[in-house]
Amino acid sequence: MRPAAVTAVPPADGLGGGGVQYEVKLDGFRCVAFARGDRPPFLQSRAGRDLAPEFPPVAAAVARLPEGLVLDAELVAWRDGRFAFGELLRTRRARAAAPEVALGLIAFDLLALPGRDVRRLPLADRRRLLLAALDGVPPPIRPVLATTDRTEALEWMEQLADTGVEGLVCKAAASPYRASGAGRAWVKYRRGDTLDATVGAVTGPADRPHALVLRLDDGRVLLTTPRLTAAQAREVAEVVGPLLGPPATDPDHGAVHPLTGPLRAEFTLTGRPPAAAFVRLRGD
Repeated sequence: MRPAAVTAVPPADGLGGGGVQYEVKLDGFRCVAFARGDRPPFLQSRAGRDLAPEFPPVAAAVARLPEGLVLDAELVAWRDGRFAFGELLRTRRARAAAPEVALGLIAFDLLALPGRDVRRLPLADRRRLLLAALDGVPPPIRPVLATTDRTEALEWMEQLADTGVEGLVCKAAASPYRASGAGRAWVKYRRGDTLDATVGAVTGPADRPHALVLRLDDGRVLLTTPRLTAAQAREVAEVVGPLLGPPATDPDHGAVHPLTGPLRAEFTLTGRPPAAAFVRLRGD
């Protein structure tokens, strides 16, 4: 299951009935871990490749789990008090982590117990079974930090930001596990610090713009995404109207209306590569 990106953390009733489970979002390699008894464990990447040979300490830990246990998890690296995605890439190439790097497998779902497929159970039941299955299991395998209290989850996100926690993954507590996709049962919110940049142009109709073309202070040019909401489009149109130059064609962004005067906008950076999520125009 793959969560859809959202721009706000949903309320407790925001994903249908049954409540929401909020989990901290980590930056690592997603994998499904299969404990296979006497056979080598399998750490299946999203592309279907086995990551076990590239991360021997994690593979050895999965090998010690009961045969038939299947976890949906994030393979992570930890260095200097932070989750360090770059260390995963270096470890993958070297097939060994540096002495100062700790590898871990953070499990956020349970797909099977020995002899039992549990994917049709509600997430809340799978969570209880996951905690029971990992009770007493030593590092580097750990269950993800999760709660059904939205306020607590938001506090975690802020308190743990310095450790590299990216945001929250929010899941309908009543949702079964559907391998074909999460739909809107799972969503992810990526925390971002608000930045500001110069608005160079807008795209779409002048009276209802679709997006802003931002020129960042470091020289990068980004298009705001997702598309502006109706309320945002009205706000932008009112302010940029007197500043619009003649329509032009930009090789990267198509038809644009360049601005002839200075204007700044606040945004948050999301994803890799980064996308600019519009927050508001700078009125100062």
